[in-house]
Amino acid sequence: MAGSAERLDEGAARGAGLEAGGETGTGEISRDELQALKKLKEAYAKVKGEVGKVIVGQEDVIDQILIAMFSQGHCILEGVPGLAKTLMISTLARSLSLTFNRIQFTPDLMPSDITGTEVIQEDKSSGERAFKFLPGPVFANVILADEINRTPPKTQAALLEAMQERQVTVGGIRHPLPDPFFVLATQNPIEQEGTYPLPEAQQDRFMFKIFVRYPSYEEEYRIAEKTTAAFSTEVERVLSGEEIIALQKIVRRVPAAPHVIGYALRLVRQTRVHEGNAPDFIRAWVTWGAGPRAVQYLLLGGKARAILKGRCHVATEDVRAVAHPVLRHRIITNFNAEAEGITPDKVTDKLLEITPENEDGRPGDPEVRKAFK
Repeated sequence: MAGSAERLDEGAARGAGLEAGGETGTGEISRDELQALKKLKEAYAKVKGEVGKVIVGQEDVIDQILIAMFSQGHCILEGVPGLAKTLMISTLARSLSLTFNRIQFTPDLMPSDITGTEVIQEDKSSGERAFKFLPGPVFANVILADEINRTPPKTQAALLEAMQERQVTVGGIRHPLPDPFFVLATQNPIEQEGTYPLPEAQQDRFMFKIFVRYPSYEEEYRIAEKTTAAFSTEVERVLSGEEIIALQKIVRRVPAAPHVIGYALRLVRQTRVHEGNAPDFIRAWVTWGAGPRAVQYLLLGGKARAILKGRCHVATEDVRAVAHPVLRHRIITNFNAEAEGITPDKVTDKLLEITPENEDGRPGDPEVRKAFK
C-alpha cells in the first residue's frame, strides 16, 4: 500500500460516522468489522504481492479486478493476445484460495458445454431410468471466460443467468452456483478476425471493462528475462471464500454522503442523449448512454477502492477513479464520434472535466432536486 493511505483505525471510523457499536445511516459496525476492514487492507497488499511474483507490471489492472471482486462484480479484460490476461486471472484465483475453471470460447462451443447437461442414468438395482444433472465448468468460484467474443451470441448468452442470478436453470430445475462467484472474461479487440461483439445487454452485466495495455520497455525486459530462464514460484493463499464473502458485505456498509451519490448520478445521467441536461458533446457523439447499473457500480467500486486505500468512507475521488472502467462499455458512440476518433474514454474524460464534484448533494435535474429538499 502507498504510504499516503490513511490509517484505518477506530478514530478514522468515527470521523466517517462509523463509530464502533454506534448507529449510522447504513446500520451498525462492530469492532470485529473494523478489524475485518483492516484485514481487507492488509490482504489487498498481500494479494498484489503474490500476483506480482508471476505477473510483471499491470498494477492498475490488478487493482481494478480486486475492486470488482470485493464489490461482487464481473470484469471484461480486453487486450491483444500475449499480454498474460489468462495467467493473471489464474494466479489471482490461486492467491485467493478459490476454485477456478477456464472455459475456452470457440465458434463451435455450445451453451451446455458451459452450464452442464442432463443425462439419462439407469438404477441397476431397480432398472429405473432418471435424468441426472452433470454440472458444467461454470460451477466454480472464479470462471475465466477466455476469448469470450470468439463464440456466437447464443453461447455467449449462456452466461447471462449465471452472472445475474448466480444460478443455472437446466430442464426447469435451478442449480445454485458456489459463492463467491466471479466471471472474468477476456476478449480480443473487435477489429481482429473471427470475433463476435458482445451485445450491449450482456456487456452491461459486467461491472468493469478493463483495458490491458502493452508493457513498458522496462517491464517487457523483466518479462523476457523471467520467462526465458529456469524460473518457478509458489503463490501463497491469502483469503478464503468465506472471508471474501464477509468482506463483500462490509463493503456495502461503507457510507456514501449525499454529495457523492449526487456526483455519481450527474456523471451517469449526463450520458443520456435525451435528458434535458445532456451536454452538447453528448448529443453530438453518443447514441446511447449508461443505465442505472452504472450508478450502482460507480458507488460500489468507489466504496471498495476507499477501503483498499485505507479509508472507510467513499469520496468523489473514488468515484472518479472507477469512472472509466464502469462507463467505457456503457456509452455507445455514434458514427460522428468514430469519424473524429472519439472513444467512450474520451467522452468520460470530458464528463469528468465538466461535472462539479459538489453541488450540495443534489443531482442536476430539477425533478430529483425536490427529493433532497
